[in-house]
Amino acid sequence: MAEADLKSLGSMLEAGPATTGVAEGASSELPACRLRRVTQYVQANLQRELRLAELSALVHMSPYHFARLFKRSTGVPPHRFLVGCRIDAARALLAARTAPIAEIAQSVGFRTPSHFTTTFRRVTGMTPSAYRSEAGAAGVGSIFVAATADAVDIRGAVIGGARSQLLRRED
Repeated sequence: MAEADLKSLGSMLEAGPATTGVAEGASSELPACRLRRVTQYVQANLQRELRLAELSALVHMSPYHFARLFKRSTGVPPHRFLVGCRIDAARALLAARTAPIAEIAQSVGFRTPSHFTTTFRRVTGMTPSAYRSEAGAAGVGSIFVAATADAVDIRGAVIGGARSQLLRRED
């Protein structure tokens, strides 16, 4: 390398880091209105198979860019968020209804009861039937579910605050 090239390279390095392509003041997160649109769509369509391309099309982004910004905004990838929403919905149905577990699994978007059971156990630490029994043991007729818009990731960590929980009515 010529001495002039080395000096030029040295002066560029001293000048500071180069920009990464993000405009000054621009956020690297998904805008709140777009995040809300996606989360509401997920909640309304839990029973369907939701693909990354479908979710990214809602907010007019490429799937890769959407997934990256979604994770920065929520702390979890879109699929983990979707699974957390499905498990929260299943918890509410298990605590409130006596419907068969297979029916609940299908109503929250799982194709098979075995996949639902495996995922439910991984997230909550117990099987759906054990969860239902525990909810029933807390007091028949005195249980209601406090559902929130917050989700739980695949490991059971809370995303965004409180998680859905069983509450005992004080009559």
